[in-house]
Amino acid sequence: MGEILSTLSNLIMQFVKMVRPNDIVDVLIVTFVFIKLAALVKETRAEQLLKGIIILLLATQASALLQLNTINFILRNTMQVGVVAILVVFQPELRRALEKVGRSTFANLFNVENENLDEVIDEIVKAANFMSKERIGALIVIERDTKIGDIIRTGIEMEAKVSAELLINIFIPNTPLHDGAVIIRENKIKAAACLLPLTQNEYLNKELGTRHRAALGITESSDAVVVVVSEESGKISFTLNGDMTRNLTAETLKKALLKTLQPDGKSRENHLKVWRDKLKWKK
Repeated sequence: MGEILSTLSNLIMQFVKMVRPNDIVDVLIVTFVFIKLAALVKETRAEQLLKGIIILLLATQASALLQLNTINFILRNTMQVGVVAILVVFQPELRRALEKVGRSTFANLFNVENENLDEVIDEIVKAANFMSKERIGALIVIERDTKIGDIIRTGIEMEAKVSAELLINIFIPNTPLHDGAVIIRENKIKAAACLLPLTQNEYLNKELGTRHRAALGITESSDAVVVVVSEESGKISFTLNGDMTRNLTAETLKKALLKTLQPDGKSRENHLKVWRDKLKWKK
């Protein structure tokens, strides 16, 4: 036993002698870069793409180990073409990521909020109900699993507590922040006056204006939930996964938000399916 410990100690000492200060600095820099890249990806919709790339890489290695030559050939060539496709498709996201690297500081990477979800939903419903009665147009986006940091950066960042009074004040006509969307992340108003992508669906009802088309657009490219208040009619709409339910009351809006935003994803989607069956779902 003593000889084993002595041999192990000698090996460790030899390894320590081989390690130069430059090697330690090298490892620390690489670790820091990977942490920052992970944070940048997490803040955008490219997170889902990265997961897909990791799965393809694992599948490629597995097919090579199992000697599945045809599958391995297809996957290797797909990855080669995929690199060029990623650069083309995600050029705006890559540009914004590089800009963020140039402006970034050693800020905290994590921000955990402990506010009560029910309270936040109550404030959203209260604000939507008031604006519906007063015919004040509103567009409220609630981020879920898919991060939309690239959308947040198009507006004015706020980091404010969700309250009906603040939401109403933001959307009062002719105020600096009323034109655009409010983004809610982790039970906080993250930004206002944000620009959303418009849906390209050509078969939508002609009555739907820019707010409704923007609500459909962001829910087609992410799993966000959007509450829309029409300035013309005062009608409240609820949008998810590219589908829109119109003419909601304060009560039905609250039920939809509660059932959709529950922490348990499977339970959330099951409740939403039941809720869809009870209401007339319009696109």
